[in-house]
Amino acid sequence: MDLREKIIVVTGAAAGIGRALCLAFAEQGAKSIVCVDLDLSGAKETASLVNGLPLKVDVAKEDEIARMIAQVEADLGPIDLFCSNAGVLTEGGVEVSNADWQKLWEINVMSHVWAARHLLPRMVARGGGYLLNTASAAGLLNQIGSAPYGVTKHAAVGLAEWLAMTHGDDGIKVSVLCPQAVRTAMTEGHEDHVAALDGMLEPADAAQACIEAIRTETFLVLPHPSVLEYMRLKTADYDRWIGGMRKLNRRFGGL
Repeated sequence: MDLREKIIVVTGAAAGIGRALCLAFAEQGAKSIVCVDLDLSGAKETASLVNGLPLKVDVAKEDEIARMIAQVEADLGPIDLFCSNAGVLTEGGVEVSNADWQKLWEINVMSHVWAARHLLPRMVARGGGYLLNTASAAGLLNQIGSAPYGVTKHAAVGLAEWLAMTHGDDGIKVSVLCPQAVRTAMTEGHEDHVAALDGMLEPADAAQACIEAIRTETFLVLPHPSVLEYMRLKTADYDRWIGGMRKLNRRFGGL
C-alpha cells in the first residue's frame, strides 16, 4: 500500500508505538490521521504533531469503536488503514483475577474483533482496505511472567491470521506487529526482563518496520528478526523449546 493521501486510524495513539506510527504515517504523506486513545490529552498532543484528529475512545467498548468508525467515515471519508494498536499487560498467572483477565481480553483481542466487525463490511463493499493489528512476540512465543498477556496476544495473532486468510480475496490486506521489548510505558522498569534480551527498540523502530510491511503488504512484522529463529526452534522441537522456556522462567519468572 502506498500511504500517501490515505485516511488512517491509530488506536493507542497517545504515546509509545501508537504515537510513533502516527508520526511515521505523517512522514509518508498520509491525508488524515485519526489519533484515538482513552487518554484524550495524549491523543491531542499526538494529533498536534501530525495535524491529525484526536478522538477519545475506550476500545474495551464495542459501541465506542463502532461510533468512532462511523464518525470518521462520515466526517473524513473512507478509512484506508486501521491500526488496532492499543494494548495492556498485567503480571501473574492463572491466579490473576477474572476482572483483569477480562480487561486484557477486551483490549488485546476484542478491540481487534470489534474494529474488524464494523469496518470490514465497509472496506469489502468498496473493494479493499488494510488492517494493522498490534500483537507481540508473546503472541508467537508466549510471555514469561504473564499468562493473560501471552494468551491474549496468541489470540490476537490467531485473529489476524483468520482475517488475512478469510478476507484476502475481498481485497483486505492484514499485517500483525509482533515485537519483543519496545521502550514504552508498558516496559518501563523492565529493561532487564527476558523480552529485552535481544535489545529494547525505540517506538520509531517498530513504526518503521510497520511502514515497510505495509509498503510490501507483508503479514508478519518482526522488528526483532531473532523472533523468526525462535519460531523455527519452537516448531522444530516443541519439547526442547518448552525446556528452554522453563529455564528462562526460572531466571525471569517475575516481570
